[in-house]
Amino acid sequence: MNRLTKLGVGLGVTLLLEACTTPQPVTEGDFLRPNANLLAEGVPPVPLSLLRSVEKYTEFRGHNFVAWHPVKREMVVAHRKAGANTMQLFRLASPLGELEALTEGPDPVSKASYEPLTGKYLVFERSSGGNEVNQLYRLDLETRKVTLLTSPDERHDHLGWLHHRALAIVSSVPIDRTAKGGTRASINTTLWLLDPENPAQKKKLVELPGPGWYGGSVSYDDRKLALIRYLSANESQIWLLDLASGERQQLLPAAGGKEKATYYPGPLRKDGRGLFVVSDRASEFREMMLYDFAKQSLTRITENIPWDVSGGTATEDDRLFALQTNEDGRDVLRLFDGATLKELALPRLPEGNIGATHFHKRLPELLFTLNSARGPSEIFSVNPESGKVEQWTRAYAPPGIDLASFSEQTVVRWPSFDGRRISGLLSMPPKRFAGKRPVLILIHGGPEGQATIGFLARYQYYIQELGIALIQPNVRGSTGFGKTFLALDNGRLREDSVKDIGALLDWIATQPDLDASRVLVAGGSYGGYMSLAVATQYADRIAGAIDVVGISHFVTFLESTESYRRDLRRVEYGDERDPAMRAFLDQISPLTNAHKIKKPLFVVQGKNDPRVPYTEAEQIVAKARANGTPVWYLRAENEGHGFARKENADFQLYSTILFMQQTVLR
Repeated sequence: MNRLTKLGVGLGVTLLLEACTTPQPVTEGDFLRPNANLLAEGVPPVPLSLLRSVEKYTEFRGHNFVAWHPVKREMVVAHRKAGANTMQLFRLASPLGELEALTEGPDPVSKASYEPLTGKYLVFERSSGGNEVNQLYRLDLETRKVTLLTSPDERHDHLGWLHHRALAIVSSVPIDRTAKGGTRASINTTLWLLDPENPAQKKKLVELPGPGWYGGSVSYDDRKLALIRYLSANESQIWLLDLASGERQQLLPAAGGKEKATYYPGPLRKDGRGLFVVSDRASEFREMMLYDFAKQSLTRITENIPWDVSGGTATEDDRLFALQTNEDGRDVLRLFDGATLKELALPRLPEGNIGATHFHKRLPELLFTLNSARGPSEIFSVNPESGKVEQWTRAYAPPGIDLASFSEQTVVRWPSFDGRRISGLLSMPPKRFAGKRPVLILIHGGPEGQATIGFLARYQYYIQELGIALIQPNVRGSTGFGKTFLALDNGRLREDSVKDIGALLDWIATQPDLDASRVLVAGGSYGGYMSLAVATQYADRIAGAIDVVGISHFVTFLESTESYRRDLRRVEYGDERDPAMRAFLDQISPLTNAHKIKKPLFVVQGKNDPRVPYTEAEQIVAKARANGTPVWYLRAENEGHGFARKENADFQLYSTILFMQQTVLR
């Protein structure tokens, strides 16, 4: 039940892990050269003086929770250690104890789980060069031997474990590079039962039609698996799979039902009589409900909370469950009685935005992570009975940075073209910056993402040192504001979200401390599309645009994104195989309208991106340059959908600051 997001032949190969320290910057005179994996076109030389002024803002290091040990009071966390290039796994044996490195290598690792009975090994997930072709590995904790468990010709996800045997449930989907012609018209998802100590003997459970099948929870008797079938951000289903026979039954909505809603399975009750469910079936927001198998009915648990349930966890004995509710961009932790389903009082917790939550399997201890505007993610635990709160990790901030001086984000609202009020998060620079401030509009991806309150890390350099005001809008189509709002950008309504940014530009012009003549728009993934769309529709209102791994043409994107994503994206954006929709998508695409881009453009892309292929970047770069527009292009050969390696992310940051100096800081 944790976060409500997207939750082979065993080769028995032992891998040698490469060291993964951050390479030393390559300099040339007084300038920093791009590393060997970076292509930088049009980007001016980076002065070493800029590197020195920025470097402390690149060294914030928090901790992400990965897994509780099933027996001991210890855990695995994900962390980028000092001098390292990527996030890796570490063992943490006690609160505020020393971290013991478990993995290393050129590719980041942040997902793993313990063997569920004794915790003698870990199963972790890793892909190569950002290609997202996830593979599963067994890490033997005594010998540190690493064994590949899955076939590199497919993409894999670890969905969970059986309760009484150390058998993992794994999903596999084919990838385009193994298809004839390099693409697939359709795919199936296969579920396997895998013994990580004997991967060659894996058992096929079922082959499911299409993509979008993700793990839910296993019944306590190890006979059933609750599955999500994700159809779109506005519609999903819950199916119940018999692990012995492979037979499956659509549970919610009932087969033949016409209501359109989202359903996400939580834990199956230990007595087998019910299933916790998160759904927006009964209201605008996603509520926690309990499905009764005998009565085939849903009991609403959080109907009085007018916000989305965004995650949660339950004790092994069903006695307690904890929920996260997304309240205007901040996740709040709530505790409930598993028998009465009534909310209970929580002990006083440190302030911040809740990230992950997880009950220990055997101990009365609830783990939660926190971050805020004043610090990256830290891990805490609370005993719900005694009220004792303990801090397990302490985030690192470089000397010379006063985190307490970082201002909290504030929620701002403005009217859009149709009278609907749109909201966003505003971060203002320190008061020492006089006069109207330049503005960076940073648009989230998804498109059903959400700008949430939390630590801004590198973005704080723009605010604290450059005096730039940061606005993170939640345009229509964003999660967290109800299912009606979520659907307002679907299909032919796509450009209405762009108009929300036009209305934001109007609002900025009315603010006495913001400079409407110095506005930069930026975004990643779908936010990259949005920045390009704003650059075509409001070229006279902005000083420049930054597109990071963004869609430049919906038709070419839908035809070239990995096949396991294609049908899911068609539901959101429209089906390019329909002639009328194809014409519409072509009409609104930034590539078609690239002649309208008049202000400087900075495009950032990973060569191995399976979601938005690098060709989306290169075609908009070529088209905008052909029109005489100044275009910078930064491409990383060893990255995918965003830069995960510190050395690449650092160079992107330096280049972005140079771009700002030439657009909004003159």
